[in-house]
Amino acid sequence: MPPEIRFAELGLPVALVQALRRADLETAFPIQAAVIPDILAGRDVLGRAATGSGKTLAFGLPLLVRVMRGAAAPRRPRGLILTPTRELALQIERALDEPALALGVRLGSAVGGVPIKRQIARLSRGVDVLIATPGRLTDLIDQDAVRLDAVRVAAVDEADHMAALGFLDQVTALLDRVPTDAQHLLFSATLDAAADALADRYLPAPVTHSVDEPPPADAPAVTSPASHPDDRRDPLRHNHEQPDPPTVRHNNAADARASRSDSPATRDSATGSGAAQPELPRRGNLASESPAAAANPVIAHHLLYVRKPDKYKVVAEIAGRAGRTLLFVRTQYGAQKLARRLREVGIAATELHGGKSQHQRNRALSAYAGGAASVLIATDVAARGIHVDDISLVVHVDPPADPKDYQHRTGRTGRAGATGTVVTLVTDADRAEVGALVAALGIAPAELRVRPGDRALTVITGAREPSGRPVPDPAAPPADTPPDRDTPGNRRRRKASAPHHARRRNRSAN
Repeated sequence: MPPEIRFAELGLPVALVQALRRADLETAFPIQAAVIPDILAGRDVLGRAATGSGKTLAFGLPLLVRVMRGAAAPRRPRGLILTPTRELALQIERALDEPALALGVRLGSAVGGVPIKRQIARLSRGVDVLIATPGRLTDLIDQDAVRLDAVRVAAVDEADHMAALGFLDQVTALLDRVPTDAQHLLFSATLDAAADALADRYLPAPVTHSVDEPPPADAPAVTSPASHPDDRRDPLRHNHEQPDPPTVRHNNAADARASRSDSPATRDSATGSGAAQPELPRRGNLASESPAAAANPVIAHHLLYVRKPDKYKVVAEIAGRAGRTLLFVRTQYGAQKLARRLREVGIAATELHGGKSQHQRNRALSAYAGGAASVLIATDVAARGIHVDDISLVVHVDPPADPKDYQHRTGRTGRAGATGTVVTLVTDADRAEVGALVAALGIAPAELRVRPGDRALTVITGAREPSGRPVPDPAAPPADTPPDRDTPGNRRRRKASAPHHARRRNRSAN
């Protein structure tokens, strides 16, 4: 195992090192120790590391240092970070807030779901580093609210996910507006053809660092920002990306980019023989050389075969377990429907998907991280923006369509030294698709056929029968919203409750 390296040894300014020390962060994670000196030296960097390995601070800290001298002119940021989702953009902004304050660097974000006029006003006052999603940044450029001709450092986070969401053309158009002599950074948990295309165009001779396995398990534990009462007091401490344990392989040299193209176990029980005392199935490990996922031996992988008529009942029993549970589905409608049905049987569930406003997403994440909701149902669009500690079980209610989706869903558990379990529910119609997925990932999950009420289901997931007593949506807004508050809902209610003759007068006046 390589020796530990402290932030103070990486060439960061004293004020920044002291800010990190106040947050109990003194030892750098491997990806941070590898890339920070190269970014500080002005080199283009191509980085790959497992989800939860500390990538945000790896590129964020040196980016702040690179733009700290001087002040950005109105509407002309000097640093740019592009992310695929609004949750990830806001998480990055929170993680960098305290370091930026220590260096006197002004941060701003440009994401959907937030009034664009507010963002225009912020940009007009001057922002040193802009953290943005491609769609909203394009809108702001179209309105001449921001220009990218002063950007000195441009970072693209989760490039593969950008491509999966169809943002690659937008990202290319945005990077074409950045000066050609600017420093470019490209980071992701996976580097594939999409990342190669961007790298070939904007990073002609990058330094490449690849960390295949997660950082040490003894890294300082950090509470999720949404669940800790002291967020405002110390944003850095509560928003640092957490590592998955344990050992980390040495980072590759710059020429590694060329190579990118290239507990007691039990028997399979897919036949459902129904042993009286089933053993916990063996852990399935991601192959360390798999292009789609990095090894994490603390996560147990299971394929649970279910009859389609039994699927909802099995999901309800799993969701009724004790502990924080994350369920993944493919569609917004599926997330809404499942959350509603779970609440009807007594499970405090809420949902997170791309159809929600930013305010609704924040309420859902706060309810989940704070414990009001024990179950969160999410789509893949939201998967990379979920950074909540102590998620002990991830369930693929709908199997992921892509190996990278499996990896990023899985990365929500087994964080900060904790163990985790990942379960994929497989119906007969899903068998071929899931078989191809498992082969592409290079994993060997335990397989078992289950039905509602099976003891094996309880052994693996902690499943238990829900109470059957309906519960409200834990992420719903407070029922006692002041009537004079100027929200669209209150305006509609006031209009509906106004006397008939008053509504007639209003129509006449207009």
